[in-house]
Amino acid sequence: MEEFNVSYILMAISALILGITVHEWAHAVSADYFGDTTPRSQGRVTLWPPAHLDPMGTIFMIATVIFGFGIGWGKPVQTDPRQYRINPRLADSIVSFAGPLSNLVIAMAFALLWRTGLVRDPMFMEWMFVIIIVNTGLFLFNLIPIYPLDGYHLLANALPPRLGDAYRQAMQQYGIFIFIALLMLRIPSELLGPAIVTMIKFLIG
Repeated sequence: MEEFNVSYILMAISALILGITVHEWAHAVSADYFGDTTPRSQGRVTLWPPAHLDPMGTIFMIATVIFGFGIGWGKPVQTDPRQYRINPRLADSIVSFAGPLSNLVIAMAFALLWRTGLVRDPMFMEWMFVIIIVNTGLFLFNLIPIYPLDGYHLLANALPPRLGDAYRQAMQQYGIFIFIALLMLRIPSELLGPAIVTMIKFLIG
């Protein structure tokens, strides 16, 4: 960011709050649908942002947006796979994918509104564009198969049971350190940057 742009900062923060809130709600409502009462008992089956925002993640999000990039996180939705009415591995995969999928849906919805040409206000169009960027990024970023991201669950469940359990155990033990190292080296941004640009060009034309 070349200058301290208050309007951009507010747009980016609101886009992240929207993306994180809907992402965590999607996890909660899908787990609830499959019979897990944990998210509902913890008040997570709601679109009310404070129910999903992590205090430290929100502070970090605001700070990083001010410095020209936005990274933040919400409170992870706790689930109990033993309560699922269907195969726990399948249910866990669907619940895990529901979060990133919700971000893709948001990006597609605002891209569709963008394409209609109904919105002419430059400020609102800029805000829509930021929402599309943020949610496209959240969609792809969360599919990285490293703990604590959703892609970790998807890969663990896709592997043969014994291998998947070993991968899950290894990730729970060392994944957070790998994740932090990747962020510090900016590897996710280097790898996902071209994919995000390609998706955005496809979405808005």
